Amino acid sequence: MHLRSINLGKPQPMQIGNRDTTTGIYKSPVETAQVFTLGLLGDHVDDQEHHGGPDQAVYVYSAEDYNWWMEQLGETLQPGTFGENLTFSSFGPEPVRIGDRFRMSTLLLEVSAPRIPCSTLATRMNDPEFVKKFRQAQRPGFYARVLEAGQIQRNQPIEKIAVPAHTATLMDVFSLWYHKTPEVARLRWILTAPLAERTRRVFADRLQSLEGP
Repeated sequence: MHLRSINLGKPQPMQIGNRDTTTGIYKSPVETAQVFTLGLLGDHVDDQEHHGGPDQAVYVYSAEDYNWWMEQLGETLQPGTFGENLTFSSFGPEPVRIGDRFRMSTLLLEVSAPRIPCSTLATRMNDPEFVKKFRQAQRPGFYARVLEAGQIQRNQPIEKIAVPAHTATLMDVFSLWYHKTPEVARLRWILTAPLAERTRRVFADRLQSLEGP
């Protein structure tokens, strides 16, 4: 497993429906980057209500998932197309779990949440149906918090430090996000994982609504 690409985005204008905004989803590769608690130095995060912050400082995708998408879409996709900061060669043979850690030299990341697709991604892909396609593909990539800041460079090796197998996987969280009638026990179990605060709040609110005051 190695770091295939490092991707930084500068603010660019975007029109989503009738709304004019700016976005950092258009990213370009760089050879090296410094990663801090709030993300990569020089990377723009526009919608800070839903993206960024210490629990979702870095977004990671894999080259294996890109290969799948290119086969499905019949076109070449460059690393960074989905707005990820880091493109791993793969995530390894085992499922990615909330709390899994990935070390690259001095940098240490911890998986905190799957990516939930939004209209920004659909606009970036020039496909209004892409949110639905991304959800159905079940290849969300992951957000991570930065436990130890560090300097990284393209092609360096990645070490995975896995949590126990009973911990919720990315796909457990991703699937439950869309579940219209989640079980109370399932929600309680998901909330034992070290989730990103935004994701935790959503599931905690659902649990409260089911359990009552």
